[in-house]
Amino acid sequence: MGSTHRYLLFQARRSGDRVRAEERAAFAARLDVTVDQITPFSILDGAFDTAQLQDVDAVLVGGAGEFSVVDPPEPVQRFIQTLTSIAEGGTPVFASCFGYQALVVGLGGEVIADEPNAEVGTYPLARTDEAAQDPLFSALPTSFLAQLGHKDRATRLPTGVPNLASSERAPFQALRLPNLPVYATQFHPELTYLDNRLRFERYMDEYGRLFGQEEAIRRLEAHRPSPEANTLLRAFADTFVEQQG
Repeated sequence: MGSTHRYLLFQARRSGDRVRAEERAAFAARLDVTVDQITPFSILDGAFDTAQLQDVDAVLVGGAGEFSVVDPPEPVQRFIQTLTSIAEGGTPVFASCFGYQALVVGLGGEVIADEPNAEVGTYPLARTDEAAQDPLFSALPTSFLAQLGHKDRATRLPTGVPNLASSERAPFQALRLPNLPVYATQFHPELTYLDNRLRFERYMDEYGRLFGQEEAIRRLEAHRPSPEANTLLRAFADTFVEQQG
């Protein structure tokens, strides 16, 4: 692990949720850094002091467990505003799932609750035509597998923001802010299929309610590797973080 860069990870998970530590470790593994190089910040613990950005080289956002950007509670609304400001300010950002949805809403797009089209597990995604010239997504095959875990989905991206990937159930799956080092994905490039399977097990009660117990077990066993998607975070670091010196 040669990189000395430091990251800030925004999290929207309660203190007793074991996924908090597992999420941080997953980001560290995909970025090829130590866990100590990623500083977590819980959005549930109060307002973020932007002075903390002086100590990091990039910002990360993961999932959210029980929280949503649809009719958001005050901590989530505050976070949406904070993340949008950070992204527009030019700090390198990679946000997945909840972070993707927060950026979509914060920049003027739309996210809806859509349980019937929930994607939880491993799904095939397609690279869009708009991704062909992108520094990161152009390296992916036209079709690739990715780890997902969401019940809400974007129905409209912000004006001028390209869509870089799509799936059958959720056509808007990834974005980059034009001319800025800011990416966000509805899918989870930080999770391997084993990481996502473990997370599924952590939330099995919720997924049993959502899908029915038999279908939840089928989805659990259907997780598959997603090697191409898992390259994105390291490519982001090599392209937009390492160049900062």
